Amino acid sequence: MASSSSSSSPPPPSFSSPMIQIQSLILLFLFLLPLSSSSSSSSSSSSNSTTIYEVLKSKGLPVGLLPKGITKYSMNDSSGEFEVMMEEPCNAKFENEVHYDSSIKGTLGYGQIGKLSGISAQELFLWFPVKGIRVDVPNSGVIHFDVGVADKQFAISIFEAPPECTPQPDAVDAGESDHSLWSVW
Repeated sequence: MASSSSSSSPPPPSFSSPMIQIQSLILLFLFLLPLSSSSSSSSSSSSNSTTIYEVLKSKGLPVGLLPKGITKYSMNDSSGEFEVMMEEPCNAKFENEVHYDSSIKGTLGYGQIGKLSGISAQELFLWFPVKGIRVDVPNSGVIHFDVGVADKQFAISIFEAPPECTPQPDAVDAGESDHSLWSVW
C-alpha cells in the first residue's frame, strides 16, 4: 500500500518570515556573546605592548619577583590567571636561592600572587615550592613567601629589579615532578 508522504507531512518552514529571521539572529547573538567576552578578557604579550614586569608593577608587586629571560606570557585580565614562559629553568640568588621552572603559573591580585606554581625557594639544603607571594602593608617594606610549611619574610627592596638567572638545563622542573621537597647534593 503506497502512501503519499507529501500529503501527510506539513510544508517545510519558511525562513523568509520575519519572526524566524529574528529568532535566528537572537540565537546567533547568544551563541557568539560568550566567545567574544572570553577573548576580550584575555591578553597576551604578543597582542599588546605591556610586559609582565609592567603588569606586576600595576598590581603593587615588585618587578624582581620574576627573572630576566621571560620569552612570553599570557594573562586573563578578568580572573588574574597568568602564565610566564622562559627558554629553560634557571636559578637566581637573593638572600636564598630561588629556582624558576620554564613555566610559571599563578593568579595575580593587587599586592599578591596566589595558586603559584613553578617557583621554589631553597632553605638550608631543601627546596620548597612557593605557593603564594604577598606584599605586607605597602609602607612596611616586607614581602611574604608562602612555602606551605612556613611563611618567609624578605625585604621588598631585594626584588626591585629582575634578577639575572643562571640556566639549569639539567634540573627537573619542580612543577612537573611529584616531589614537594627535594634536596640539593
